[in-house]
Amino acid sequence: MTGTGLSTIALALLAYDLAEGNAGEVLGIALALKMVAYVLIAPAVGGMAHLLPRKSLMITMDVVRAVLVLLLPFVDAVWQIYTLIFLINACAAAFKPIYQAIIPDVLPYQKDYTKALSMFRIAYDMENILSPTLAALLLTFWTFDGLFTLNSVAFLISALLIFITQVPVAATSERSSAVLPNLLFGISSYLKTPRLRGLLALYVGVAAASSMVIVNTVVYVRSQLGGSDVETAQAMLAVGVGSVAAALLLPRLLVNHSDRKVMIAGGWLLCISLAFGMTEPGFMGLLGLWFLIGLGLSMAQTPSGRLITASCRPGDRTAFFSANFSLSHGCWFIGYLLAGFMGSVFGLTTTFAILACLVFLATVTAQRIWPLETNEEHEHLHDPIEHEHAHVHDEHHQHEHAPGDELAVDDPLHVHQHDHPTIRHKHQFVIDIHHLKWPD
Repeated sequence: MTGTGLSTIALALLAYDLAEGNAGEVLGIALALKMVAYVLIAPAVGGMAHLLPRKSLMITMDVVRAVLVLLLPFVDAVWQIYTLIFLINACAAAFKPIYQAIIPDVLPYQKDYTKALSMFRIAYDMENILSPTLAALLLTFWTFDGLFTLNSVAFLISALLIFITQVPVAATSERSSAVLPNLLFGISSYLKTPRLRGLLALYVGVAAASSMVIVNTVVYVRSQLGGSDVETAQAMLAVGVGSVAAALLLPRLLVNHSDRKVMIAGGWLLCISLAFGMTEPGFMGLLGLWFLIGLGLSMAQTPSGRLITASCRPGDRTAFFSANFSLSHGCWFIGYLLAGFMGSVFGLTTTFAILACLVFLATVTAQRIWPLETNEEHEHLHDPIEHEHAHVHDEHHQHEHAPGDELAVDDPLHVHQHDHPTIRHKHQFVIDIHHLKWPD
């Protein structure tokens, strides 16, 4: 993350070298391409990841990014920036969901996993604070090309750390190897799960609030308050401090409160904070407001890994995390456009009001479609079906083998055509190859 942060700053300087007055347009298109790569590539890779060696895939994505970043200092045309940025972020879209899906395998106990999610959130916010500081220091005696080199080294260090890490063997997925069903499985299953639809609704609110901060902080501080670059940085720092504070408190908070309660509370905090923005606060008021938004962002997002892990089988985890990665970044893509357009057309006070209403609707929607799950076991009916996929003899596979299926008898995990009779039973429910829709 630190290497990528340095490279983001270097990219802005490279864009200015190539386009000067049009640098903002170049950067905007480059960031839009980043989001397009995230939205399109993540579900495709996530759908097929269970057929690939995930540790090797992560190392490969790091090494490829290291090479691509080293090419950036040699570009001499804007289209080359666009091409490299899309390819780098296509690799990131393949890497990040697999990484997120591996953490609960490395840390199977929920208490440890919750701490890991909080630590990741802290690392994310600290990187936003430290990378600009480190870049400013390095640029006093280096050109910005050196920042690209450091990012390349950072990717290689990441690959080395993954190489020496003992990554547990991935749980077997019971899905078939057919391409199209696998490509569609993650997003389709995600959207069929009520609590994950609630999570997606929350991401609409999170994207609206964070886009207001990222896009319009500099406009509010410089234009509306007549502040300086230093005060702009201090305002952004307030968001990071709020987010880190929430991340430190969450492991303890989640012991006694459900993910749903904490995350929806984060949504309401974002809504109230944006509504207070309509009062046009001074600089100290803005710092307090941005601190509260940081708290809300962390509360609404940090437990999401626990939610996704509980909503799928271990073998399908990467597909679900990839779907979440793609859909959430789609929300940010729209949020950035909305915050920028409305801020320039309607002014910041009106933008605060519109985005507060959007967060309100998102939070209410999440609250309505995310059920209060006091018991996650659901009684449901299986329709008869015949299909072929890798399976073991469990509660869904109680069948005899035909003569000549000796290999299937000897191997607990085996593949052959088999049928499922009509059955009604009750167990913890997730969407998978045998449960294609949520029970009424």
